[in-house]
Amino acid sequence: MSDRKHISIFGAGYVGMSLAVLLAERNIVNVFDIEKKRVELINNGLSTVKDLMIQEFLDKKNFKLKATNIPADAIYHSDYYVIATSTDYNPETEYFDTSSVEACIKMIIDSGLNGTIIIKSTIPIGFTERMRKQFNFEKIIFSPEFLREGSALEDNLYPSRIIMGGKCEFSEIFANLLAQSAKKENIPILLMNSQSAESTKLFSNAYLAMRVAFFNELDTFAISNNIEARNVIDGVCLDERIGNYYNNPSFGYGGYCLPKDTKQLLSSFNDAPQNLISAVIDSNRTRKEFIANEILKLKLKIVGIYRLNMKFGSSNFRVSAIIDIINFLKINNQTVIVYEPSIENTTFMNLQVERSLKQFKKSSSIILANRITNELEDVEEKVFSRDLFQEN
Repeated sequence: MSDRKHISIFGAGYVGMSLAVLLAERNIVNVFDIEKKRVELINNGLSTVKDLMIQEFLDKKNFKLKATNIPADAIYHSDYYVIATSTDYNPETEYFDTSSVEACIKMIIDSGLNGTIIIKSTIPIGFTERMRKQFNFEKIIFSPEFLREGSALEDNLYPSRIIMGGKCEFSEIFANLLAQSAKKENIPILLMNSQSAESTKLFSNAYLAMRVAFFNELDTFAISNNIEARNVIDGVCLDERIGNYYNNPSFGYGGYCLPKDTKQLLSSFNDAPQNLISAVIDSNRTRKEFIANEILKLKLKIVGIYRLNMKFGSSNFRVSAIIDIINFLKINNQTVIVYEPSIENTTFMNLQVERSLKQFKKSSSIILANRITNELEDVEEKVFSRDLFQEN
């Protein structure tokens, strides 16, 4: 194909891996990641993340991705350099840790190559423009992603929109590359300045966090007043202006994106007045404390925590709501055990990790499960969950 582009992707997490698979069918894609294990997986035709559709594409499609952990091998004459490294939120600085993004930009520009840099990592508002000035390089563009963990490729194949933080020829070309590789037709493409694109990403996730917090507060009210929460949610959500989505109660919002993006947005307000964003963050903290207090009221011997991840298909529990609930229970001297197959150690947070699900069920006086699975059917009477709809 004469119109194939050379694309280098930095970072082989959910964003980078899904983009690599999406673009490789029509373009020449090279992946760079500092983790040797990820590089080996890709070069062996395996996905670095838990996403069934990504692995299906790798097995069936007629392309082979190449990956490296050697910087010099990653920098070659590409048309586009896509940066998809992680940017965790630092609560002390109230700012994303953008060091990996900045390192990639410096590495690309120092090579003397002139390809366009596309930032897919989540970044603070104003970051892209600051990078353009710092490196005296205009072809740095932010393009937010809106992906769900475990369904990243599906969301790239059927995107709700494609947003480019740059009104230029290179933005249009890359947006069209994404659209041409997708299965969905007539995808809305929005070209805007970088600060607008950065704001769109943060406000989108803040809205989702707000929606989760709203239905969790509804559920808290229902529990406190002996009301059937599901009936209320059904009645509320039949209003088409509200819609029947993102309304399943949980122990609190968590995961990789919503907590950090909401906090970063709050810190971006500076002198602009706001009440809602801080209220969302406070609401989520209150919800977790409420759940923990409901358990403490029962005065049970052993509280079992079934899985630490937020939802089905997720392997990440670094910012899971259940972690804060565990901490609250520990502070109040509640004995807690954990069942989490992905943990190889016998302890987690100084708590016993029970390897046998059968023994875990037997030992637990109550089992906290953010999301219900068939594994718990035989101990249904022990399970405490606010998963009313059995969906993420």
